[in-house]
Amino acid sequence: METPFIKGLELSRLLYEEAVAPLLAEHLPELPHSAGLLFHGSEVLGFDTPQSRDHDWGPRLQLFLAESATETLRSEIDTLLRRDLPGEIHGYPIDMACGEEARVTMGQGTGHAVMISTLRRFVQHVLVWDYANPPTAVDWITFPQQHLRSIRSGALFHDGLGTLTPLRRTLDTYPHDVWLYLMAAQWQRISEEEHFMGRCGQIGDDLGSRLIASRLVHDIMGLCFLMERRYAPYIKWYGTAFAELASAEALQPILTEVLQAETWQARERHLSAAYERLAALHNALSITHPLPTQVKPFHDRPFQVIQAGRFVDALRARITDPNVLALPPHLGGLDQWTDSTEVYNNLTRLDRFTFAYR
Repeated sequence: METPFIKGLELSRLLYEEAVAPLLAEHLPELPHSAGLLFHGSEVLGFDTPQSRDHDWGPRLQLFLAESATETLRSEIDTLLRRDLPGEIHGYPIDMACGEEARVTMGQGTGHAVMISTLRRFVQHVLVWDYANPPTAVDWITFPQQHLRSIRSGALFHDGLGTLTPLRRTLDTYPHDVWLYLMAAQWQRISEEEHFMGRCGQIGDDLGSRLIASRLVHDIMGLCFLMERRYAPYIKWYGTAFAELASAEALQPILTEVLQAETWQARERHLSAAYERLAALHNALSITHPLPTQVKPFHDRPFQVIQAGRFVDALRARITDPNVLALPPHLGGLDQWTDSTEVYNNLTRLDRFTFAYR
């Protein structure tokens, strides 16, 4: 009989509460620690299904020790878990998540998928940020949204150190002026390409017109995440997470029509409807003066656009933080200038200050 599916966050909670916590209480009763599942995997986002069990999934968690913890203590706990953890939790093997990718991520070898670390080391690995100091404007724009979403969406099982809760509160949402900056940069992306879809269609490049339409749909969705102050996940779960937004009820059918349209004129009609709803959503935020919500021709060409540059200017005019104003005006955040998984997974290779203040 197949083992009943248990959502990954729940399975990891059971691992902690029924196996890890009792062992620590018995052998190291005075050990201050925190525990949760905050990074890596669809289960952290709550999007896992039975299909997810085929790789890099299973009972796992992050176990955080005090910053003063020694390597000897970490090794002692690792040995304890390897020796005394049960072979399975609710029918799932303890070492189920110990594939090659999990070993690299967890840094634990085989036997169990309990990452034993300090919170400072963990945050440095995931975000390349020393959480002992408040995030700077440069920090914020180089944090991948998908990593921020994982930290905020994941589960906290125990916070004996009292550090995980404040960390998650700090990363809950972008500071106001960083938020304005990122929304302006997202409108700028739309401004740069809003007239290209029709132009490609006009010259008979239907494939190019479809490609640009899909890019614009992606940018509209990204702006909705920002407007609702929700971090966007990586691309596999982008549509799933978008469907949870309040704006999706009206916009999702329209964006689907954009992607299904057979002519550039039909795509333009649906994109125009999406732009006008997007403009109305912007005005509802009351963060700038109200802006017109109707599309207009692009100069004297027969292409309808929302004139997204107006939203860029209005948002940037409300930024007062000098550190945010010092950022390149339209560069935006990491997710707005690259979608490279290699970059997201190797943030230490970024020279943040070089690109941000050049």
